[in-house]
Amino acid sequence: MSRTRTGSRQVIRVENGFGYGVVGADLHVFPDRGPIYLLSEYGPASVPAGQDAAWLTAQPSRLLNARFQVVDFTGRDRERTALAAWRDGGGPRLSATWLHGPGGQGKTRLAAQFAADSAAAGWKVVTAAHGSGTIQSPPGSQDLRIDGASGLLLIVDYADRWPLSHLTWLFSNQLLHRSLPTRVLLLARSVAPWPAVRSALEEAGAGTGDSALPPLDERGGELEERRAMFAVARDRFAACYGLADATAIEPPDHLSGPDFGLVLALHMAALVAVDAHTRGSRPPKDMAGLSAYLLDRERRHWTRLHENRLEGLDYATAPSVMGHVVFTAALTGATSYADGTALLNALSLEHPGRLLADHTTCYPAQEPGAVLEPLYPDRLAEDFLALSLPGHEATGYPAAPWAADTVGVLTARDGEGAPPGYAARALTFLASAAAPHRWPHTVRHLEAVLRGDPALALAAGGAALSALAAVDLDPAVLEAIDAHLPQHGQVDLDAGIDALTRRLTGHRLAATDDPAEHARLHQNLGFRMTRAGHREDAVAATEQAVGILRRLAAADPAVYEPELATALAQLSECAVRADRTWASRRAAEEAVGIFRGLAATDPAAYEPGLALSLSHLGHGMSQERRQEEALSTVQRAMGIFQRLAVIDPAVYEPGLAMTLAQAAVCSWRLRRWADALTSAERSVEIIRRRVAAGPVSPASGFTRSMTVEESDLAVALGNLGFFLWGARRRDDALAALREAAGIERRLAAVHPAAHEPSLAGTLTNLGTYLALSGHGAEALAVTGEAVEICRRLAAGSAAEFEEPLRKARKAHETAQDRLTGEAPRSWTLEEHYVTLLNQDEVWQDAQDRRHRLDDMEPRYCGNVLRFLLRQADDLFGALVDGLAVSPEALGRWEGEDTEAWLARQPLAVALRRRSEGKPARPGLCYCGYPIQPGWNHDHCYPGIIVD
Repeated sequence: MSRTRTGSRQVIRVENGFGYGVVGADLHVFPDRGPIYLLSEYGPASVPAGQDAAWLTAQPSRLLNARFQVVDFTGRDRERTALAAWRDGGGPRLSATWLHGPGGQGKTRLAAQFAADSAAAGWKVVTAAHGSGTIQSPPGSQDLRIDGASGLLLIVDYADRWPLSHLTWLFSNQLLHRSLPTRVLLLARSVAPWPAVRSALEEAGAGTGDSALPPLDERGGELEERRAMFAVARDRFAACYGLADATAIEPPDHLSGPDFGLVLALHMAALVAVDAHTRGSRPPKDMAGLSAYLLDRERRHWTRLHENRLEGLDYATAPSVMGHVVFTAALTGATSYADGTALLNALSLEHPGRLLADHTTCYPAQEPGAVLEPLYPDRLAEDFLALSLPGHEATGYPAAPWAADTVGVLTARDGEGAPPGYAARALTFLASAAAPHRWPHTVRHLEAVLRGDPALALAAGGAALSALAAVDLDPAVLEAIDAHLPQHGQVDLDAGIDALTRRLTGHRLAATDDPAEHARLHQNLGFRMTRAGHREDAVAATEQAVGILRRLAAADPAVYEPELATALAQLSECAVRADRTWASRRAAEEAVGIFRGLAATDPAAYEPGLALSLSHLGHGMSQERRQEEALSTVQRAMGIFQRLAVIDPAVYEPGLAMTLAQAAVCSWRLRRWADALTSAERSVEIIRRRVAAGPVSPASGFTRSMTVEESDLAVALGNLGFFLWGARRRDDALAALREAAGIERRLAAVHPAAHEPSLAGTLTNLGTYLALSGHGAEALAVTGEAVEICRRLAAGSAAEFEEPLRKARKAHETAQDRLTGEAPRSWTLEEHYVTLLNQDEVWQDAQDRRHRLDDMEPRYCGNVLRFLLRQADDLFGALVDGLAVSPEALGRWEGEDTEAWLARQPLAVALRRRSEGKPARPGLCYCGYPIQPGWNHDHCYPGIIVD
């Protein structure tokens, strides 16, 4: 179909009965599923067409639905001011903000008010609704042209529920890439998806920021603000009920309680106060009572509809059965008609089609065509679940006999053993209802599900695990879940595993007086904390284990020395992750000493531990600039792992890859670039193969920490990128770093605490190299992302992230200068460090002209050398910043000044020889042998004696 509008021609393709078109924007459509998203011009929300105040008050929960915006907006002056400043301020033309907070905090209402404010200020306001996989009714043609507008504001609700790829399509829409100022406001409950989304936005050239919407308790004068919000809500609800004057309904005294820090809680209190006033009853004073009151009103509405069937109303479901359907919807969430029918059939509910139709009458779907729209708000749905389940003490609200069995049916796996797709929602809602200070009886119903299928907790995901850890579950249930946890960990579960392990460890410690068992528990907790990114906590827990085992080993070394050595090896790893280099090296030295003695008598049992400890020790030595010793130690570990990997590659190849990566770093610090690159490439090859093969069960406690995963591949790729750059293989270097950044973005989106620090470093390096390679726009986006991550990390730990933030900002400034063409001409050495300073054949001047040193006049060589030495401070600083490396990484000795460092570089030595009239390169090395191509004299020095 085509339609002509003033000044434009619109072409709409209609497939399978869906018609939708936009003017002034792109339309992205899946051939088999319809639009990826729907763009609509903003309009004030209202109740469904044909409905009035009586429709709202017949079922009071409708008055709380944010979609209908019954209550006028009030409060949040700071947030409104901040949003307006973001909208009207300077900075990038395209800018996005992620506004997040828990349900009931008021995000949707704030966004709606901001939309109205922006429209009044002359901005074009557009909303984006996720459209994939649902049945949509056509919204008609949308005129999204921005002619004459002050700017464009796009609002994306439930942004954390969108797949990243779908958001990426949205960000590429031409609507966002006009000449006018453009702002994208994304609303979400969780901040977890934001890093990946932010990356997609920055790749689209957008500036980014995020903001947490605080609860009312976090501001001064909260009681006054609560009373004001209550009054505004009371007046609007009273108008819906037809009350001319609501001032007689005073704000209750209990608004100062902790339960009323949410906007939703204040609205619930106001609604119940008005409804109770019209009925001549006394409203309850606590949140549980408010929920029970509103749920009674829901049931009354179901009853009225059922009774009116006798008057010809097209509705047939009894209130007890409707309660069963509403309970089901609370656990499953909205779904398709086919799936909804299957769910009701599984519950042996008769006439599922009729039930779904009647349920939709009570609870219209947000997405037309969907069924089983849950009761809103979520807290009310959680309370309904709890009050339906037997065991609560609420008088006047009998439990439903079918509720417990329904939970069991809905959380059961299918015939092929797959968990239900809504498992995360079901367990999270039950856990929220069972949270402390809410509905304690719900705990035993949750326990019944998990006793029957403890692995369901893992299938539900990390967020569900964390929610379960906050519930007072029977330790036996926690133990059953723990038995299914992956021994090594899993990136999307590690945060939840850490929360569960903390809770379980407390129970386990209280259940035994055995000091050895206490040590094992602390050690296991430290391992889980390390995986979750809680580095300092991990060190503390592992130190407790080491302290206990050291005392035990002193009394009985034959029994406890092996466990002590294993704990010391873990402590070494924990400490290095927490940037405690000295503590890491000391623990590794002690572990090596114990394991060496044990391996002498039983190599099969203890050589893996020896190799692991040697690896940690080598890392510590390298950090202390003892590079020769470090490389020798790492090579001893590598030799053991290489031998073990022949026997069992699945278990020991990860250790080999780890030592190869360390050997690469040591070789680089010794300026053996070829060796470094070879080791790094081999390490990446092994890790990539092992990640593709999937995890294996650790052979022992020694090898538990050696399982490799995507995070290890990212680190290895980042190092390889650096070595490739040094070898002047620029395209390969950028490819490796882009792959590393892509992996770390995905990991940080799942668990930012554990992976954002590494991501920031990778992005800084990638951005630096992109700028040096002429990819200005990409460099600017990447370094901007690094700055934003480092700024956020530094806000929580300034000392730890001050230096990474400085480097990221420096890289961002360089990218900006290169993009605008304002960068001063930097001396060639900054870009060609490896090929110029580390060679003794040519000089490359500031005009990029190359001269053979042996063809240069001695006097000119002396002038060049003196020029270089005068620039030593500036040159060294430029190399540190430009290459994003530490001073030690450039081979500068402790206490050595920059001029002395520069004077011993191969180019400076060659220039000095030429200034004295000698050949640039001596014919013989210190060792007495001729210097020929392919010969390695890196270890030679004056006075060396060669047999």
